[in-house]
Amino acid sequence: MLQEHIRNIAIIAHVDHGKTTLVDQMLKATNAFRENQQVEERVLDSNDQERERGITILAKNISIEYQGIKINVIDTPGHADFGGEVERVLKMADGAVLLVDAAEGPMPQTRFVLSHAIEANLQIMICINKIDREGANHEKALNDCLDLMMDLGADDAQLEFAMEHVVYASAVNGFARLDPEDGNDNMLPLMDMIVNALPAPDVDVDGALAMQCVTVDHSDYVGRIGIGRIYSGTIHAGDKILVVKNDGSRAMSQVKQLFTFDYLGRKECTEAQAGDIAAVVGVDSTDIGDVYTDPENPVELDPIEIDPPTLSIIFEPSTSPLVGREGDIVGGRQLKERLMQERENNVTMRIEELPDKTGTEVSGRGILHLSVLMEQMRREGYEFQVGRPRVLFKKDENGQVVEPIEQAVVECPNDYSGKVIEVFGNVGGTMSNMSSGVQQTHLEFRIPTRGIMGLKTRILNVTHGEAVFYHNFLEYGPYAGDITGRQNGAMISMSTEKAVAYALGTLQERGQLFVGPGDECYEGMLVGERSKPGDMVVNIARTKSLGNQRSSTADISVQLTPPRTYTLEEALEYIMDDELVEITPQSIRMRKRILNETERRKWRVKNGLVNK
Repeated sequence: MLQEHIRNIAIIAHVDHGKTTLVDQMLKATNAFRENQQVEERVLDSNDQERERGITILAKNISIEYQGIKINVIDTPGHADFGGEVERVLKMADGAVLLVDAAEGPMPQTRFVLSHAIEANLQIMICINKIDREGANHEKALNDCLDLMMDLGADDAQLEFAMEHVVYASAVNGFARLDPEDGNDNMLPLMDMIVNALPAPDVDVDGALAMQCVTVDHSDYVGRIGIGRIYSGTIHAGDKILVVKNDGSRAMSQVKQLFTFDYLGRKECTEAQAGDIAAVVGVDSTDIGDVYTDPENPVELDPIEIDPPTLSIIFEPSTSPLVGREGDIVGGRQLKERLMQERENNVTMRIEELPDKTGTEVSGRGILHLSVLMEQMRREGYEFQVGRPRVLFKKDENGQVVEPIEQAVVECPNDYSGKVIEVFGNVGGTMSNMSSGVQQTHLEFRIPTRGIMGLKTRILNVTHGEAVFYHNFLEYGPYAGDITGRQNGAMISMSTEKAVAYALGTLQERGQLFVGPGDECYEGMLVGERSKPGDMVVNIARTKSLGNQRSSTADISVQLTPPRTYTLEEALEYIMDDELVEITPQSIRMRKRILNETERRKWRVKNGLVNK
């Protein structure tokens, strides 16, 4: 039975192609806001980090009403590190709007999210966005989308549907058109196509209840809230329901409160029918994949499988000499409790305490995925330290070790393509495709995840900042052998003091500095990078010796180059195995694991590394 009054659609696209902005315009087109209401741009990116980074981290769903039809809109992340969100929420949709930048065309994350939509057998309409952007080529973008769908195995019905249902838009300027030149200045053509072309849910309203939890929200007042789509039957507030876990275990529970989505908020209701998306309060310890069903006539649904993590990082309490100066929460017990709380709410991460109790291992889909958690914790007042990200290997059915392989794409000026190919060759990358235009070269590589770490910085260096670099998980492949890490040595502070301009003036001749005059430094902290291999212990507090004669150059001040600063992701990619990143609410510092140089030398001798 078709629920003609409901549409469940997902907005899928590459990072920064305009998904969240498009949803803003759909809300405005359906009068979701009062005339005088102040509305921020990208209203769905409510998380502080989402606004600052300009990306969507958490999938969100809202509902709007158009022509008497309720449209549940799911805004998905475009970045592959948050692929766990995409995989799950697409299970709630019947159709998808594929959004593509008219100038850039399909990009690596377009392939990633589109492949999941095709696997979910969704009907896909195409929206070519930013058609008024300089360099836009809507015809090429559309043809590339159709070619990509064919490459990803879309069936004839999906391809035919996509060819017939195309909209050209400028989300930032609030218009959508069936023809790029027709002059329409509102979003109604897009809205009309959604309600007239994308399928309504085909469900059995009178059947036994079957609802699957795909997202878990958390409230300090009511605990976990299970959000998902109702596949059959009707759920009521107060119902006794059977909860079937992914592992097959079963438990009885009761629906204490029931909500459906209403524009940007939730509306409490007494019942919700098949085809709709609902939020259920009352199922203790509910988890992703839980099926809520009728105890008398239980319905089985396929469990939700999430791609396994590819990277892990060890979180430890900070042992820095400066610990406690910038953060309020520094204890190991509090750190462990916070991470265990994250394990309850974040199913895309695997979080386990180490057997020796010295730290907690957190595994995720990429450095960005892990750094978002670190950034959130430092904003909450935590101080802690983390080691170098470690790639997770596994064994295939033949017992051979395999490792995660990424697809990397670089767009760079033609003059720099040779240098980019050389950089990839040094870290185990193999080129799979290359095409040159008038000014730009498009390069595609297969590369082990181990080789990705620190690669972006090197690519930007050899292309003078003019390259665009994307990557996403492709598959597990054979172990690619040793990959060289950082080539240059580090400058390491020999004492715990503030940096002095005179000392830094001398050191900057030996390489790139990470600190400026007056910065707090401590023994074992990385204060710069040498221009040669091999670490060097330096005195950052050395001052000019004073004599009784005045030099003719005494009054000339030291001219310092501004220090190089690292974001959290860059610092994680930069460090080596014997180094740590210290994270506080105010600072990101890199340091040696063993702070004292004599102790480091003893450790190297003990481990046979004296010549390395």
